[in-house]
Parts: sequence; C-alpha cells; structure tokens
Amino acid sequence: MEFLMASLVGILFASALYMMLRRSIVKLVIGLVLLSNAANLLIFTASGLGSGQPPLIPPGADVPVGAVSDPLAQALILTAIVIGFGVLAFAVVLIHRAYEVVGADDMDQMKDTDT
Repeated sequence: MEFLMASLVGILFASALYMMLRRSIVKLVIGLVLLSNAANLLIFTASGLGSGQPPLIPPGADVPVGAVSDPLAQALILTAIVIGFGVLAFAVVLIHRAYEVVGADDMDQMKDTDT
C-alpha cells in the first residue's frame, strides 16, 4: 500500500510541476492545487498507513491502551487543506481580475502589458 501511495504522490508532484510550467495562468492554478494535494498525501503517507484507535487515554491510565493513530499528521493535513483553499480562492479572484484587464490567460500576453 505504501508503494502505491508513494507512486501516486510522485505522479501528482510530476503533473503539478508540468502544469505549473505551462503558459496558461489557469493551468498554473490547477498545478498549484495538485501540488497542495500531493503534499497532503505525502504527509499522510509519511505518518504511516496503519490503522489504530483514537489517541484517547482511558480514566485511571497513564498511557493509551493499544495502538493509536498519530493525530499530528491529521491536524497538519487539515490545516494545509484550509490554507490551500484560501490560496486557491485568492488565485481564482486574481486570475479573474487579470483576465478582465488583459483579456487573455496567456502569461506572455500578460507580460506585454507591463510597459
């Protein structure tokens, strides 16, 4: 299972970099989304794919009983999802405004409007 997830993370990173190197600004944002999803899957895979119980300590015990899941990776991924959504929303609004001004989504045509 780890090999499958590692392969998926590699494919997502490669496709994200490919999309970010394209000239279209819409494809740049799609690459940004793929990159954030690949980073989330990388954190999830690195934390371990084994199943465990919630990290709760029963009353009267000092440590959790049995195998427990790591809550740190889940908290990091949840935070990364929220931040990624905020960046995506900002990028979409920025692209919309740039398209209204320039009239194209090509990066070379946007560069020509600087002078």
